[in-house]
Amino acid sequence: MSETIQDKLVVGVTYILKNDNGDTLDTATSSDPFYYLHGASNIVPGLEEELTGLKVGDKKSVKVAPEKGYGEINDQLKVKVGKESFPEGTDVSPGMQFAADVGTGQPLPFTVEKVEGEEIFLDGNHPLAGQTLHFEIEVVNIRAATEDEVSHGHAHGADGVANH
Repeated sequence: MSETIQDKLVVGVTYILKNDNGDTLDTATSSDPFYYLHGASNIVPGLEEELTGLKVGDKKSVKVAPEKGYGEINDQLKVKVGKESFPEGTDVSPGMQFAADVGTGQPLPFTVEKVEGEEIFLDGNHPLAGQTLHFEIEVVNIRAATEDEVSHGHAHGADGVANH
């Protein structure tokens, strides 16, 4: 198939994702490729733009700046709350993650940065916010999306069968 990546197609890729230090952050291998619905904002915008037009077998190195990745760090999402904000008996410790309703209708994930006495410092930024992402990617599959995938806004895997 010489079809090129475009909107409303399900794309399977293998990749290695690294940060500026060369640390591997994530991978998808040939035995377990990552599938997504192109044009449905399932992946960061900078990567989706770079994959448009590629074909099965194409390999590409892609560098995604924070503004086209997970965004710059938003200091307004770094907040300090008192321990009383958590249910009594909750063991709050650095690295703990939870979701909180901040009035947007969607729960926002937070990570506990540190605990100082009765004060808890939280960060609502994505863990990769502010970082440049470095992908080594290979396109391994392209197929038409099913009607369900298009209406759901995401891929249902290699064969299009929903597992949710």
